[in-house]
Amino acid sequence: MADVRDMYMAHTMLRREFGLLPQLVRDVAPYDTKRSEVVGAHAELLCGMLHFHHEGEDVILWPLLHERGGEEAEAIVPVMEEQHHAIEAAHAQAMRLLPEWRSAARGGHELAEVFDRLLAALLEHMTMEERRILPLAEKYVTAAEWRQLGEHGTGEMPKKALPLAFGMAMYEGDPEVIKAVLAEAPGPARLIMPFLAPRLYARHAKRVHGTATPPRVIG
Repeated sequence: MADVRDMYMAHTMLRREFGLLPQLVRDVAPYDTKRSEVVGAHAELLCGMLHFHHEGEDVILWPLLHERGGEEAEAIVPVMEEQHHAIEAAHAQAMRLLPEWRSAARGGHELAEVFDRLLAALLEHMTMEERRILPLAEKYVTAAEWRQLGEHGTGEMPKKALPLAFGMAMYEGDPEVIKAVLAEAPGPARLIMPFLAPRLYARHAKRVHGTATPPRVIG
């Protein structure tokens, strides 16, 4: 059956990066377009990762749990779906505001407030998902189906963004979970990613956060 540990790793990354994002936006001085481009590109990457992550759950995970989980699933999956709608609404608003702020460095306060709302909704959702959904996935979803969920997200993302995205997840990832995820990857990626991905994230974090070691969610 499904090994859901990779979901905890993804959630840790999302908690860290979206947790830091509102202040990153607030710290950009008005009309500092060089900095707004850096932070804006980072925000767009994160929003894309979140969108594809949740799209995979909508398309693959929720239908499987509706089909197999009985009363256990019916008590919680509709709540998850409603939370996705709320997150997607905040996400859509952020994506409407982001291009102008990214190019002109104006309206940062409004964008930061949207990211605050997105963060609050996301934190509530991930906490409930870890408590209620992942135990159901371990009972009702096969390992092959769980791999499809991961492949949906990586398949939708631009290929050039995948090593950086994996580096973001590796930053606080359990080495055993990282090893298990890489075991499913093609041979070249399995060999290269442990070295390439952390370096890409360190370089990216230095540019975005001002340090290669931004504050961790895991203590």
